[in-house]
Amino acid sequence: MDKFAALGKNVSSAWNSTVTPFAQRSIHSVKEQLGQTGEKTQLPPEYVELEKRVDALKEVHQKLLAVTSQYSNEAYDYPPNIRESFTDLGRSITDKVSLLSKASSPAEAQAAFTAPPSAKPQPKTFNHAIARASLASSQLLQHSSPVGQSPEDPLASALEKYALAEEKVGEARLAQDHQIQSRFLTGWKTTMNTNIDFATKARRSVENSRLTLDATKATKRSQLQAKGLNPDDESALSEEARAEIEAKEDEFVSQVEEAQGVMKNVLDTPEPLRNLADLIAAQLEYHKKSYEILSELAPYIDQLQVDQEAQYRQSREGA
Repeated sequence: MDKFAALGKNVSSAWNSTVTPFAQRSIHSVKEQLGQTGEKTQLPPEYVELEKRVDALKEVHQKLLAVTSQYSNEAYDYPPNIRESFTDLGRSITDKVSLLSKASSPAEAQAAFTAPPSAKPQPKTFNHAIARASLASSQLLQHSSPVGQSPEDPLASALEKYALAEEKVGEARLAQDHQIQSRFLTGWKTTMNTNIDFATKARRSVENSRLTLDATKATKRSQLQAKGLNPDDESALSEEARAEIEAKEDEFVSQVEEAQGVMKNVLDTPEPLRNLADLIAAQLEYHKKSYEILSELAPYIDQLQVDQEAQYRQSREGA
């Protein structure tokens, strides 16, 4: 029976040694919020300044990630009002144009345009949607023309070229998105979930250490008051009580120094700026390719427009 009693005491003692510090911190934290405690241990000004800067950096990451995370969504610019069928998304514009070029009759052209889909559906981006709509429009014009008519309808020809160009622009956009995901989003998420989170844990350890220190001081003051002594008279504390408070103060100072080192490292790392440079580089490459693709197309469309106007004037003059 004595063995069971001793075991019970040991379990109770172990439980109390684990729970009591947490309970003390929790109770003291609540008392602080209610204004029921005395003097609160102050953090060094440098530490407080570092906290503000880390909080600002965290908010910056949250704001940018909330927006740029859209680069992980292929259809972020795909118009919600568009209704495209499985056949529409079946083959790329390049494939369809290649098949159409081999068609020798309207029936073969229609068959080529609605050819069985390839293994991978076409991307749902705004540029790809424009490309598909342009090619479909080109075919509508071609099919509406009298059989054997020549020359080819200039608007139909222009729309086909435009479809091919817009598909290339869409592919350039997808390449941009991939670069942003791998070089920017991954880096900023790592900083957010690793470095900043590590700093948050270090700050939490500081706060726990401070609460433990202040709770210990409050307990010792209460003990002095219970004995009828002045609770603010530190000289009235026993050697054991002073040693306990000093140990808690040393732990608090140690946690503050460690957390300051962690926060400085988070603020000094060049990774976020490097990741931002990668984001801009990816955007620049995309817009550069878009410019090149459309710059190559524009003279062709302009020439078609000039030729058609000339033919139109001639027909009017002849009439």
